[in-house]
Amino acid sequence: MSKNSKMPTDDSLTWHGITLYGQIDGGLTYLSHGAPLSPTAGTGVNYLIAKNSNRSYFGFGANGFAGSYIGLKGKQDIAGDLAAVFKLETAFNPQSGLLSDGLRSIVQNNGVPIDRQNSFADSAKAGQAFNVAAYGGLNSPTYGTLTYGRQAALTSEAVAAYDPMANSSAFSVVGYQGATGGGGDTENRILDNSLKYASSFGPVRGAVQAQIGSGPNAGRRSAVQAQVGGGYLGLSVDAIFSQVDGAVSASPLPFPLPNGLPTNVGNGLVAATVSDNTSYMFVAKYATGPVKFFGGYEHIQFANPKTPLNPGDFISGGYAIGSVSNNSFSTDRVLQIFWTGATYEARSDLDLKLAYYHEEQNSYRGAPGPNFNAGRCSNARLAQCSGQLDALSFLMDYKYSKHMDVYAGIMWSQVSNGLASGFLQRSTIDPTVGLRYRF
Repeated sequence: MSKNSKMPTDDSLTWHGITLYGQIDGGLTYLSHGAPLSPTAGTGVNYLIAKNSNRSYFGFGANGFAGSYIGLKGKQDIAGDLAAVFKLETAFNPQSGLLSDGLRSIVQNNGVPIDRQNSFADSAKAGQAFNVAAYGGLNSPTYGTLTYGRQAALTSEAVAAYDPMANSSAFSVVGYQGATGGGGDTENRILDNSLKYASSFGPVRGAVQAQIGSGPNAGRRSAVQAQVGGGYLGLSVDAIFSQVDGAVSASPLPFPLPNGLPTNVGNGLVAATVSDNTSYMFVAKYATGPVKFFGGYEHIQFANPKTPLNPGDFISGGYAIGSVSNNSFSTDRVLQIFWTGATYEARSDLDLKLAYYHEEQNSYRGAPGPNFNAGRCSNARLAQCSGQLDALSFLMDYKYSKHMDVYAGIMWSQVSNGLASGFLQRSTIDPTVGLRYRF
């Protein structure tokens, strides 16, 4: 090696096996139909068309590409190839400095007419000190990895690995809308009190994860997931089964506020729709030269919960239920999500990404019986009617340096029929430019 050659440098912030890491992501965005910026919602604004998307917005766009977070992780050798590992990570909003707290953004819109609401989004990140991860365990290249604590669901990890837009908020439906990664509801993208085991045997890999109860002040949810997959040459595939009982989808309390709200408010009250969710996910990607192709499909079935929840019960982050629906699915709701796309490494420092997303909902109005077909519908009159969501996105990611990316992209999204019920507008576009800094 010549004296002018430079050795690769490790500039990670590591001390005695413990690494401090993080990133910050922010920029400018324009929404043709949006809502005002939220200080607590994880994305700040509604990049995807939402019920309260009503007027144009131009201003700061938070966490559009990869999110903002800070964390600690560590690895300590124990014996042979066995090591102890841990991870603590929390996401924050660069526009306010507050921890990401989707449920707080919902509470702030309680009793507010829909055309006057700020942006909000339900989320597994609900203001916890470590709202992304807090787990530890054992790792061995021979025997696999066993971890326990607050950690991402297997379905969430699959979305991050198989989304052509890399799980971004501003350019990906499955990144912004956490229901895909949560097996039906976004609050299940990260599971408290969960035990996870993952291992690989040659080209074949597998994993299982179980959550038995969400813990104190977090509801009576339980979840089981199992994954099997493998890779060969440039092809990678995975299949995941998920069963989540007591899943909660949170939204603002209506205008005007209902009477008789519980006095046990916790960190704040929300309206909750409770369900037992069963999902199947199939994902694949293939790399050839500078091009990678991606595809995914998930089938989610929502049923009325076997164990109902009540007003005053706690859910994620210590928030409480103000009003509840335990019987929204007399007929099971079925939501199917499809996505496909590709990335092209135009240069070593420039990636181009293109993706398409589609959601399809059945008509689940009424209870099964001889008159069920007469109740079916395919319009926007009711949320139980069959409906569709479509989105198309493009992104350019310029890797300015090892630690900094500059990106520019756009997503068009549109809802129709039942998935457009109650929406003020049916479509939006979100041209966005931003910068991500990592350490």
